[in-house]
Amino acid sequence: MTPTDRRRAVLRPFAACALAGLLAACTPASDLLRRPDATPATAPAATHGPGTGKRALPPALDAAERLEQRASDELARGDTFAAARTRAELDRTLEGGARDANRQTLRALLAELDLATLRADAERLGGDDPLRPWLEQALRERGEPLPRNLPQPSRQIDTLAADQDLRAEGYRAPRQVALLLPQSSTVAAVAQSIRDGFMTAWFADPPAQRPQLRIYDSGRNSQDAIAAYRQAVADGADRVVGPLLREAVGALFHESLTAPLLALNHPDTGEVPPAGSAEYGLLPEAEGAQVAERMLQRGIHQAAIMRADADWANRAASAFRAQFEAAGGAIAAQVQLADKDINYAAPIREATASLAQDGTAAVFISLRPQQARLLVAQLRAARVAVPVLATSHIYAGDANATLDRDLNGVEFCDAPWLFGPIAGRPDRSAVTAQIDSANGAGGRLFAFGMDAYALLPYIDWLVAHPDAYLNGATGQLTADHFGRVHRLVGWARFDNGLAVPVTGALEATPVPAQ
Repeated sequence: MTPTDRRRAVLRPFAACALAGLLAACTPASDLLRRPDATPATAPAATHGPGTGKRALPPALDAAERLEQRASDELARGDTFAAARTRAELDRTLEGGARDANRQTLRALLAELDLATLRADAERLGGDDPLRPWLEQALRERGEPLPRNLPQPSRQIDTLAADQDLRAEGYRAPRQVALLLPQSSTVAAVAQSIRDGFMTAWFADPPAQRPQLRIYDSGRNSQDAIAAYRQAVADGADRVVGPLLREAVGALFHESLTAPLLALNHPDTGEVPPAGSAEYGLLPEAEGAQVAERMLQRGIHQAAIMRADADWANRAASAFRAQFEAAGGAIAAQVQLADKDINYAAPIREATASLAQDGTAAVFISLRPQQARLLVAQLRAARVAVPVLATSHIYAGDANATLDRDLNGVEFCDAPWLFGPIAGRPDRSAVTAQIDSANGAGGRLFAFGMDAYALLPYIDWLVAHPDAYLNGATGQLTADHFGRVHRLVGWARFDNGLAVPVTGALEATPVPAQ
């Protein structure tokens, strides 16, 4: 059996299952195909084509079957990439078992391609190509993440009072909102900060503009979240926000969603939201990529990476490296700092030995505050006089000039609301005096909850207009055609132990006089 024959044998069961699902969807009542323009009362009846003796397929199903046939033909002639691309296009038309079978086939096709081919194919695709999210995930699973297509929005949509027509088109308030958050799991404290931020934004709306709001416990697992979603829809919700746990988000993405979802995380599988729904999260990899872009904009072309021994730190570091190297930057070294260590002399030597001292090199760190304070102090002691940039994890969320003095000069990305007023959002100093969950690290989660509420009237417009953005508490919020909300972060620097917003040029980490 030739390699092509073996590939066909492996993929044939998946393709057959997908086709069976499509054919089962011939009736208007099918739950496998989304047809928002058809209801049981208005869906076209099955008819016989002239002289054929066969039923004519509904237009949406006919298009899906044509894509299925095209993918099969492309695979038959050995064009695996084209077949995968067609199946990615087909994915957006399917639901239920047909969609799951198609995705299984799509993943199997990408698994057939070697790493070099995947990367070359990814470079050929536009940012809105339906195959791109699947290629991104396939490369991440092989430890080779792609650089991110960072948005460059140019139009702020929530302050267009002078252009009433555009505002009316962009603003569409929901009638009844359901908020799904875990209330008794290990992340209940995280959920509380998000919930309190969401509720604060809801109360800040004029009463006449507030949608009805109900809060549901999304429980400890995927089944609980699905049950909460179904109950919310049965209670009349026309927009559902949540759940929070990644596995629960992934499970809901496989459901037939009758009310649009704004998920508060991204699934581990990397799947994009179903058509009509969206996802929004505070991703460490998004921050890592933006730190890389900030360095490059300042003429930094060499970097050392120093990160914690944690999944979030690895994700941020991997994204930083992919973004930096894709633009021609060079990584001098990458080291991991163990939690129990307090002497970083050896990792510092390893990471910085080959760093240039001419203003074109920097250190990227992805660490929690305690580790970062130790490291930055020891970088100074080792006379490493280069800029140091970090993700938001370096900041504990509250001013502590005594402890954070060791971080002086370090620049990091974070939610702008933590450092200054944001139009349309309550002032943080006033909020923290009354709501405990907005203090400390809960502050950025509180901001995340406020932004989740603020997105609701605009999310459909943002998905359709990637050049538009909402000025949020967590940053400028924009969306791509896949329904993924992206966040352009704010920037701050430690000065005399205090985190203050900055927009200026990078500076070298101060080296104390001897």
